[in-house]
Amino acid sequence: MTPQEKLGQLQQLPWVYDLNPGSGSTKEVEDAARSGRLGSVLSVFGARTTNALQRLAVEESRLGIPLLFGLDVIHGFWTTFPIPLAQAAAFDPEVARADAEVSAREARSHGVHWTFSPMMDVTREPRWGRVAEGNGEDPFLTARYAAAKVTGYQGSDLSAKTAVAACAKHFVAYGGAEGGRDYNTVDVSESRLRNLYLPPFEAALEAGAATVMASFNTVSGVPGHGNAHTLTDILRKEWGFEGMVVSDWTGVQELIAHGFAEDGADAARLALNAGVDMEMTSTNLRTHGGRLLREGRISRRRVDDAVTRVLRLKYALGLFDDPYVDEDAALTGPSAKAREAARAAAARSMVLLKNDGGILPLSRTLGSLALVGPFADSADLLGTWVVPAAAERFPAVRILDAVRRAAPDTKVTYARGVAPEGGDTAGIGAAVAAARAAELTVVVVGEPAGLSGEAAARSDLALPGAQEGLIAAIAETGRPFVVVLVNGRPLTVGSWLDKAPAVVEAWHPGVEAGHAVADVLFGTVNPGGKLPVSFPRTVGQLPVHYNHESTGRPYDADNKYTSKYLDLPPTPRFPFGHGLSYTTFALGAPELSRARVSARALRQGDTVEVSVPVRNTGSRTGDEVVQLYVRDVAASIVQPVRRLRGFRRVTLGAGAATTVRFRLAAADLGFWTNDPHGTFLVEEGTFKLYVGTSSTADAELTLNVT
Repeated sequence: MTPQEKLGQLQQLPWVYDLNPGSGSTKEVEDAARSGRLGSVLSVFGARTTNALQRLAVEESRLGIPLLFGLDVIHGFWTTFPIPLAQAAAFDPEVARADAEVSAREARSHGVHWTFSPMMDVTREPRWGRVAEGNGEDPFLTARYAAAKVTGYQGSDLSAKTAVAACAKHFVAYGGAEGGRDYNTVDVSESRLRNLYLPPFEAALEAGAATVMASFNTVSGVPGHGNAHTLTDILRKEWGFEGMVVSDWTGVQELIAHGFAEDGADAARLALNAGVDMEMTSTNLRTHGGRLLREGRISRRRVDDAVTRVLRLKYALGLFDDPYVDEDAALTGPSAKAREAARAAAARSMVLLKNDGGILPLSRTLGSLALVGPFADSADLLGTWVVPAAAERFPAVRILDAVRRAAPDTKVTYARGVAPEGGDTAGIGAAVAAARAAELTVVVVGEPAGLSGEAAARSDLALPGAQEGLIAAIAETGRPFVVVLVNGRPLTVGSWLDKAPAVVEAWHPGVEAGHAVADVLFGTVNPGGKLPVSFPRTVGQLPVHYNHESTGRPYDADNKYTSKYLDLPPTPRFPFGHGLSYTTFALGAPELSRARVSARALRQGDTVEVSVPVRNTGSRTGDEVVQLYVRDVAASIVQPVRRLRGFRRVTLGAGAATTVRFRLAAADLGFWTNDPHGTFLVEEGTFKLYVGTSSTADAELTLNVT
């Protein structure tokens, strides 16, 4: 390969969804493909389109190296599953695996080889719009989901026509962006980097993730795209990652705006030498790479290494053997089986936040039911990061339609009340009239999909517009009502919460949204989801994550001079792990297999078992998520007051019981230090173990590590 051809393999250029080769608007991409100076194209799909573009590279370039086609398939291709944050609420990684399997099959049939997913940025910042795209505030939960989604995307054979390459993103610490503003600064210690942000990435790579994407943010002053410590020292040298690292959109070019690179040539040099293999959208490496090689500012060896990683991925995907897809076999929409999986995932992800008096589930024999709110008869339920053609062709099932179908003998009336945004309250009167005339009202409120996701930071986490006023007006009728939330992030559920007898967190549930909501409302599905992220009382309380560290003056209600706000309790509105059911559960006393174990034995692979009996004490089948938390009472580096180290979702019939068992190993009891070369310690001392059904679990055990 010539130097120009090598540098071309390190270039990824964007496509435009609805254009075809030969349209004139994509001449740069087509010319680069013909000349062998292009390695990958993103945002392109469609069997006919990808085949036509592939032929330019395979049949007209000198070496005939196939192109790699990438697309943001985040929570569905044709079949839109719930947003990733919702999936995390299922506390069941199989939900993510099912999403990935369906997505991979649909996308690969349209020539897509590579998805820029899963996003595994742990975040404690609900103002950050991309909280919707991740799995919440806990690294253990996120790691389990990351591994499951990678497995679902890639299967056992990347060359299979049902698999796509996964991309672990964003490497690393993007979720720590200051103020929750996208692309913002992250200042983080080495220990927090390794204990909080890195574990999900390591889990994804252990599951076989083929690629990694660099992050927009800085990490302690060094941008992710130029960070040799994270991209080379940790990713490649410590972890032995042999896959390919891609930049984020213009991430190499942005090294200049960061104040890290002087110009495009400098940006290309810094990014390649730090460990970026492929440049997305901007063209600094392809433009300046030849001169940088001649001047010795980048080495031939490093270029060859990057090219090898790109070509190795193409070989693994089988593109050298069969670069095309069967146009007649391209899937044209969600199958019945895929829709069934999406519906099950959505219902499994919903969280019952409140249910005073057992108002839920609703009876199908209700004489009349009112549905009000801006999302009761809306298809804006797919959430952020949806393939545009899928949103247009396969909109979400509306909640109003699904409720009417679920309760055909009930008179169902509808009034919008207010818009999703804006202050117009003229429609509230009609909503109140509908509520007064009905036996019960379901109020469906939340966020438009456009208010979460990338570049969608919010400084106010309350319901937008006049939606809280609508809830207050319905409450004033004195008639029973239920609130359904459809949103992409934790919200500050204000004073209206005290007035609402029942609240269901439905998130942005995807293409089968309406049916899944109806399944939960009428009890076809007994909700068993749990919150993967804390819900704050106000924005001013942030951050309010459960796995915080203690202070020298921890909260004491009777002592002013302790860590607290004068005007707020120290707890979130709803804690991490919270979620109710239409039945009840009782956990028995947890037990340890032994109360003492040596640190040396743990380091050599020994484990300790925690077991707890759980019984369904109610009258219907339901799910409970049993959770295990660990606290290192005293450590050489202060540890969180609690860390999730085990969870299991169990289904039990009325009166049935089982015993849930967890294994604790060195990884669960130790921690990473601030050593930049990576030091993991398991120290002697006392550990408190908490078992329960949320992060406020109070059943306690003591483990002594000697």
